[in-house]
Amino acid sequence: MIVYLKHEEIDKLKWDSCIGSYPGVKPYGYSWYLDIMAPGWDALVDGDYESVFPIPGLKKYGIHYISTPTFLQQLGVYSTGRQAQGVIDMFLDKIPDFYRFIDLCVGQKISSKGYTITERINYELDLSNSYDTIWQNFSSGCKKSIERAVRKRPEIVNDVNPGELVTLFRNNKGLKIKGLKTLDYKRFRILMDLCISSGRGRIMGARDSGKKLIFGRFILETEGRIIMLFAANTPESRKGNIGYYIINELIKEFSSTRTILDFEGSSIPSIASFMESFGCTNVPFYRIYHNRLPWPVRFLK
Repeated sequence: MIVYLKHEEIDKLKWDSCIGSYPGVKPYGYSWYLDIMAPGWDALVDGDYESVFPIPGLKKYGIHYISTPTFLQQLGVYSTGRQAQGVIDMFLDKIPDFYRFIDLCVGQKISSKGYTITERINYELDLSNSYDTIWQNFSSGCKKSIERAVRKRPEIVNDVNPGELVTLFRNNKGLKIKGLKTLDYKRFRILMDLCISSGRGRIMGARDSGKKLIFGRFILETEGRIIMLFAANTPESRKGNIGYYIINELIKEFSSTRTILDFEGSSIPSIASFMESFGCTNVPFYRIYHNRLPWPVRFLK
């Protein structure tokens, strides 16, 4: 039986055991991830944590709603003994009625009525094959970009700290992104610190001749999966094809292993094209939207 649990009622040991019950699971549903990026999250739980569904609930103007947290791509159903794809509609039906607004990204396609569904792109690359075999599936443009970068012999550094990476992002691409708040960046820095200290994550960076950071990429590693969670670019790094070079080095490192390299996808055509050039496969996820707010409240942001 599926029951709704408030945050303090959740057994996080059993929860994380369910989340990690099969290799290659995306890390967003682990309690340690949710505790940082969606503090106070609630949940739907079936049986003795055989299947679980995290609820990143919020409250504003006295209205309860569900929204996908920043720096968290997708959630959905996590299941130990059943296919999550077949049970997500059951969980959606059990979301308490006091959640009047739902805007959530999930990993399974739903059939429940009353939701607007938008498919989102997520690119993944299976690293089971040898590096030479994977290389053959790179686009010609990707190969040329890597070869140009290799000729310049960029030095990959591992001394970049989360604060430095976030500052680089905010001073470049972050200037063009609306909606990201100081609190979002603060939480993400905490997440990176936790992952690095626990051996789950690392930052691969590049500096110029003056030791100034010009590129950084944070990757998060769980069993069977590497997620390229965050990157900060500069005009100099783009000119030097540093992004291509670092991804190619990751592919070399993990080729011939049962690992999925998860690019996370993007709705920006130029970034999506960059990801696709590595021979990736689109493994989509879905944004589900449901608005039961009364008029005129439903039009407020």
